[in-house]
Amino acid sequence: MSKACNIHFLGAAGTVTGSKYLLKFPGKNILIDCGMFQGVKKLRELNWEYLPVKVEEIDLVLLTHGHMDHTGFLPRLVRMGYRGPIWGTPPTLNVAEIILQDSAKIQEEEAEKANKQGYSKHDPAEPLYNTKDVEETLPYFENKEEGNWVEIDSNIRVRFQYNGHILGATFIELDAFGKRFVFSGDVGRKNDPLLKDPKQPEKADILFIESTYGDRHHPDTDPDKKLSEIINQTLDNQGTLIIPSFAVERAQLLMYLLWQLREKEQIPSVPIIMDSPMGAKVLDLFSRHYEWHKLSRSECEEMCREVRVVESYEETWEIIEEDQPKIVIAGSGMVTGGRVLTYLQQYIDRPKTTVMLAGFQAEGTRGRQLMEGCKEIKFYGKYHPVKAKIESIQSLSAHADQTELLEWISTIIDKPEKVYITHGEPQASDMLRVKLKDEKDWDAIIPALFEIHEVSL
Repeated sequence: MSKACNIHFLGAAGTVTGSKYLLKFPGKNILIDCGMFQGVKKLRELNWEYLPVKVEEIDLVLLTHGHMDHTGFLPRLVRMGYRGPIWGTPPTLNVAEIILQDSAKIQEEEAEKANKQGYSKHDPAEPLYNTKDVEETLPYFENKEEGNWVEIDSNIRVRFQYNGHILGATFIELDAFGKRFVFSGDVGRKNDPLLKDPKQPEKADILFIESTYGDRHHPDTDPDKKLSEIINQTLDNQGTLIIPSFAVERAQLLMYLLWQLREKEQIPSVPIIMDSPMGAKVLDLFSRHYEWHKLSRSECEEMCREVRVVESYEETWEIIEEDQPKIVIAGSGMVTGGRVLTYLQQYIDRPKTTVMLAGFQAEGTRGRQLMEGCKEIKFYGKYHPVKAKIESIQSLSAHADQTELLEWISTIIDKPEKVYITHGEPQASDMLRVKLKDEKDWDAIIPALFEIHEVSL
């Protein structure tokens, strides 16, 4: 009887979020990533549903990197009965721990606030998971070093390969029954100011490739020049610049760029504030994992001296009440929650304010609404008029664009048997599919959510 692997697309299929791929090999069930769905309501509601598989039969979870859309569902998985190991690189598991603890705390606080103010239609409003769920998940974390093959059983081995994007991020090579399965995770970019260039796969019988920016090319604009222009225009108007930022890598990159602009005297010496508890914790990881990034110890220390890192919510309000021009970096990057909402609540209706979006904005997020020119925005149960100027810098993205994705796979020597395009909105995935066919004569599949595909072994 011939052997086969059944692939269950439990997330990041037809969408850019919720990455989860369950591979059922003979005798071993392996889940690649375990992300939370974000964005539009119909996707977020999936987080509350039981997975259409027997969770207790999953043997192992492998994580490409620590972002919420790749790790945020782990506490739910454990609550559903998962009791196996969760493997990732040391910084990936560090980042995941920070993100999960922060996510649980925010969910608990928002549920409590919704119940007090009565703006949730759920009675009572509850968090998707709480801090206790996270505490019960962390003991399953097991560090695996980058670049080394690790035996799973006699027929399967795995290797985590450096991939840029964020601290600890990798693509995963899984050798199983003589075939190599490659999972791109999120592919980083070359010449990143903080991170080293991604490694590239040389072989892939079965390739899973992300397509976040599969339909576009990042602009060639110099991010330093664009950033300094936005800052100087805002400060000339005696306004405040608010930068919603992802806490992992993006907040640290922005700190670095702002520090460098100030060192070159290209922007005035106004307060630079990083108000993200999670971002502050990730900043500490940079000082613990120097082998994963480009900054020296002295550069890290000097950068941190130039930026005020907020330590409490009371301090947030002190900063808001200080009526002077300033630059504020605050989570979250897609304006879905976090401290940035506190700032926007006070500043979004001021024409002197500039809000600068510095990364991908998923469908259904407030960041996407702002990017598309909405006139009012809702949070904490109320609508707020948008009078602030909205800017965007796409060249700061940590995701490879179409050209960079094609370059990333250019080292694969032989044509893969199957290519699955995942982690992208429909147009992005389809345009990458067409490009793969035109340029490489590779036929690619765009799986739908919850589809099952069989691969012979």
